[in-house]
Amino acid sequence: MSAPRHASFAPHVARDTRLLILGSLPGARSLAERQYYAHPTNQFWRLLGDVLARPLAAMPYAERLAELHAMKVGLWDVIRSAERRTSSDSLIREAEPHDLAALVADLPALRMIAFNGGKAAAIGRRQLPPLEGIAIVDLPSSSAAHTIGLAAKRDRWLALRATL
Repeated sequence: MSAPRHASFAPHVARDTRLLILGSLPGARSLAERQYYAHPTNQFWRLLGDVLARPLAAMPYAERLAELHAMKVGLWDVIRSAERRTSSDSLIREAEPHDLAALVADLPALRMIAFNGGKAAAIGRRQLPPLEGIAIVDLPSSSAAHTIGLAAKRDRWLALRATL
């Protein structure tokens, strides 16, 4: 018996996006709430809030997205759809990737692509053509299941500030 098939959200980008953060595939809570990184234990909004020096985690979701737009930060996932029983990236099967090359081609101001976690990096890097003038960064996953600790994650995530 196969696992349920899940689909990701539309990209949250604008033509002036300078930093694009790519996850793997939304987890069950995010899919249910139709919001990127909706699970309260996921550290994404705290980490990105530190990068942007904005209290993103305390804001309503619509305000978070508006703040990202104002700061020229985009969000998307590398997987269009996949089979998965739980929210764990290790259980993703039969992944159909997004066309990242097409998205990147439509973002003339893009300066950095950051992958949120190892699965996103492994799948996403294969989808990208050689890029000039665009840095590619692999970040530790914002998931609480990635247990290196918030402070260690924050140190790596703060490298994104160079793009803004």
